[in-house]
Amino acid sequence: MIEQLSRTEAMAMLAARGDACLGCIVDDEPYVVPMHYVLEGEYAYLHSLPGRKIDGMRASPRVCLQVQEVRSEFRWRSVQAFGDFEEIEDEAEKDRVLRLLFARFPRLTPADAVRRDGRASAPPIVFRIRVDRVTGLREG
Repeated sequence: MIEQLSRTEAMAMLAARGDACLGCIVDDEPYVVPMHYVLEGEYAYLHSLPGRKIDGMRASPRVCLQVQEVRSEFRWRSVQAFGDFEEIEDEAEKDRVLRLLFARFPRLTPADAVRRDGRASAPPIVFRIRVDRVTGLREG
């Protein structure tokens, strides 16, 4: 039987994960990409190199994070968290968020290693999503 998760259960699942699909609108079409994030209170913190999703979120900041846990066909949980893209401009806050992300995800991607090692590259865009609505379902 499919049941709705409470807000507390949905936020707990969101906090426990760290990998999600980020949904945004790019060129008037849905665009979904896998991302890593860290949740602090009502904010999900993320980063990305400049590109299509960043351009899309700057133009249309309403976004969604979707996380799921599937153990079998009839035993699963799924959460959708909705909010607005907010680019972080303050350098000290950017560094704090990147440290949070690196602590949670020590295996850095090449783009992250460029930032950490100080090699020249486009700096990552650091942003947050303030979760203002969350929904979740489960079965089993």
